[in-house]
Amino acid sequence: MKLLIDADALPNMIKEILFRASERKGLPAVFVANVPIRVPKTSLMSFILAKSGPDEADHLIAEMTEAGDLCITNDIPLAARVAEKGGTSINHRGEVIDRGNASEKLAMRNLMETLRGMDEVRGGPKPFSERDRREFANALDRILSRLPNRSV
Repeated sequence: MKLLIDADALPNMIKEILFRASERKGLPAVFVANVPIRVPKTSLMSFILAKSGPDEADHLIAEMTEAGDLCITNDIPLAARVAEKGGTSINHRGEVIDRGNASEKLAMRNLMETLRGMDEVRGGPKPFSERDRREFANALDRILSRLPNRSV
């Protein structure tokens, strides 16, 4: 298993949780973004700079995904692509998307996008909060607790 992180717009609080989880569990963590970001200089963590353009980072992550991988993303179409390949995704608020619910989440996302386009629904997500950080950390811990520690 590896962690694949859609690092565009990734809250710093989430980055710190992922840095610690990667080290604690000895899991490779690959951060992918359209702009450079800093990651700790360890053998477990790497950064890939995606081409500039919409969904370029998502395409790279989807290509790298293998069954059993864990993706961190707020992008539901990417999470659905990860699920198709046998991976699991967690969004920044701790919601898990896998084969069992990916098509439902994608259909709801598409419906909401249509309603926003018709001006039937307004507004976006609420600001990221401490509660969201806790929910994310708990969801990540539930998934990673099934793995043995591989760190030295």
